[in-house]
Amino acid sequence: MSALINELTSRWRQIFIALSVGEDVSPGFRLRTEGIMEAVILLDEGSPEELQALMDSAYSEVFGVGLAKNLGADWQEFFAFPQIPAMAIRAPVYPSTRD
Repeated sequence: MSALINELTSRWRQIFIALSVGEDVSPGFRLRTEGIMEAVILLDEGSPEELQALMDSAYSEVFGVGLAKNLGADWQEFFAFPQIPAMAIRAPVYPSTRD
């Protein structure tokens, strides 16, 4: 496995672990990780399908289920390569007035 693939795997885990415990992931970190995904393709070290399968594996390690189980079988239609489906859990909202 190449150094870039190892770095991606580490970053995906960091992203998914942070999200799993309710923390935010900075847009810069996510965007730089997506940039590395594009670099892997440009350097011909993997295909989009291979990277998405590896990302799904990292997601499964953290959440116990794959991306398709949580986001639907067509998740790649909404998160086209190289987008990482990294969404924080919605914070609870409490009304400030009785209305």
